[in-house]
Amino acid sequence: MLKSRSLFSFSVVPILLFLFCVSMLAQTAPPADLDAYVANSMKTFDVPGMSVAIVKDGHVIVSKGYGVRKLGDPTPVDEYTMFAIGSNTKAFTTAALAELVDAGKLSWNDRVYQRLPGFVMYDPYVSHEMTIRDLLTHRSGMGLGEGDLLFWPHSTYTRDDIVYKLRFMKPASSFRSHYAYDNLLYMTAGQIIPAVTGISWDDYIRQHIFATLGMNHSTVTFADYRPGGDYAYPHERVDGMLQVIPFENLDNVGPAGSINSSAADMAKWALLQLNHGKFTDHEGRLFSEKQSKEMWSPQTILPTNDPPPPLAGLKTNFADYGLGWRLSDYHGRKLVGHTGAVGGFVSRVMLVPEENLGIVVLTNAEEDGAFDAILYHVLDHYFGLPATDWIAAYKSVKDTEERNAAETMRMAVSARAADSKPSLPLEKYAGTYNDAWYGPITIRYENRGLVITFDHTPTMIGDLQHWQYDTFKAHWRTRTIEDAFITFSLKPDGSIESAQMAAVSPLADFSFDYQDLLLIPANK
Repeated sequence: MLKSRSLFSFSVVPILLFLFCVSMLAQTAPPADLDAYVANSMKTFDVPGMSVAIVKDGHVIVSKGYGVRKLGDPTPVDEYTMFAIGSNTKAFTTAALAELVDAGKLSWNDRVYQRLPGFVMYDPYVSHEMTIRDLLTHRSGMGLGEGDLLFWPHSTYTRDDIVYKLRFMKPASSFRSHYAYDNLLYMTAGQIIPAVTGISWDDYIRQHIFATLGMNHSTVTFADYRPGGDYAYPHERVDGMLQVIPFENLDNVGPAGSINSSAADMAKWALLQLNHGKFTDHEGRLFSEKQSKEMWSPQTILPTNDPPPPLAGLKTNFADYGLGWRLSDYHGRKLVGHTGAVGGFVSRVMLVPEENLGIVVLTNAEEDGAFDAILYHVLDHYFGLPATDWIAAYKSVKDTEERNAAETMRMAVSARAADSKPSLPLEKYAGTYNDAWYGPITIRYENRGLVITFDHTPTMIGDLQHWQYDTFKAHWRTRTIEDAFITFSLKPDGSIESAQMAAVSPLADFSFDYQDLLLIPANK
């Protein structure tokens, strides 16, 4: 009996070990149809190139490129191809600040004016009370994307110029009362780094994060682009056709969104985050576990509106903003992630701490549905959930949004008083106008028409087409810029008192914050 029992034990152990290894492999391996799913998503949403990284349990499971870097060029995307990651840069800025907090050089609750001399907001109380934490949590009272026209499209303003101009931006709500996503205050937070260390934000990220993690296929500035390098090119649908567009220079708002990176490098970044700041391939830390928890803790409550019907399965129980990260839940797991968008690129980073799982999707076209469909396909696989056709779901939502926007614009055209005339001769609308925070905007009378220019934004040159009454449509010659209405208000004596603007399309990116401008004739 004893011998028989002993033989049974020795024969079963290898089998059990084999089954355990198979089980662990199944839990770690990516979806078997990942390549086909990515290809389907790219085809459905018309995305030329993608790069995908998946990390699990401390290992890189997938780091791979798909498609091409540039339409019309067969050069393939690989794991080292760099894409603009947009607002996923924000987590790098908070990580750099976290390192300085660990070093005792600053605190999240330091008042900004004490660390950044000359910092002033519109409201004196806010100027005095705003902390570094407030800069990072989208609750300043500024409106959604307020002031983004200072850098988007690329302007001649410097980071210091933009920080100075914060004092002229009227709040949309009271301090710390509402969530409204902004970029300018993240750039401001980045400016605290040179104020404290004497090292620019750009060099600090290069030296303390890229070099330390071995992120050798990542850059910080537009100036880092090199001809012939392994870069994906930006693509955008212009007048209904997908085409290559120029790279966007975001150097003057760098800490909010200027980083370019690759699947291989972002995998290293995801591993560091899931390891709570500790390096996975050598001793030491970038930031402490305490600061990791702080960055992943709720700071600002976000609304949890019901998603559109095709995406009903994504309804969350909570949504918050941390420090450079959005927090929510999916099937009982906490999600820590962010998206990023730059002209011609969108990106997604998602971490699932309970599953020790990280997913990165980089794209070279502005199609959020493309990366989100892949994201949730991968999450469902690792969570053991039934398969959902997320590609079809996101495509349905996109089609509905575009139909609704087209109908809104069609109704606006049909309601337009096309036979109305401007109140004044066209040349009377010409002149220099000033906005309190943007600065000068010039309207010229040329060739019997009006031309508008944003004086500090070289590409913003547009023809003013009469719409109705004293409203014109700015039709920009650079077609990647969203068209805008401009409406003039007259004084009783018939002279121009002011002008206001608004985006024409309901789908316009919020960074075209025309509605925040109030143009006053310079001679008034």
